[in-house]
Amino acid sequence: MLSVQIDEAVVEKQFREEVQKRMEQLDRSRLLWDMKELCRQTSMSESFIKEQFFYDKRFPKVKVGRKWVIPAKAAEEFIIQWLSEQ
Repeated sequence: MLSVQIDEAVVEKQFREEVQKRMEQLDRSRLLWDMKELCRQTSMSESFIKEQFFYDKRFPKVKVGRKWVIPAKAAEEFIIQWLSEQ
């Protein structure tokens, strides 16, 4: 006879870690960000972003109607470069 015991705490921990990984992948898979998402992704306020780098000519953004649209991957690359310059 075969007996299997499962530690529910370990299974739950692994499950939570996998869910977190998937959520992070979904966040990264977004093609475009708006200002609210840019703030969320960077953990910076809108006023700080605007004062520091939003109007930098190198920062990728497009105004569509009244809304700024930011290409996610290009923004990530810019922010990493900008941080290294600080």
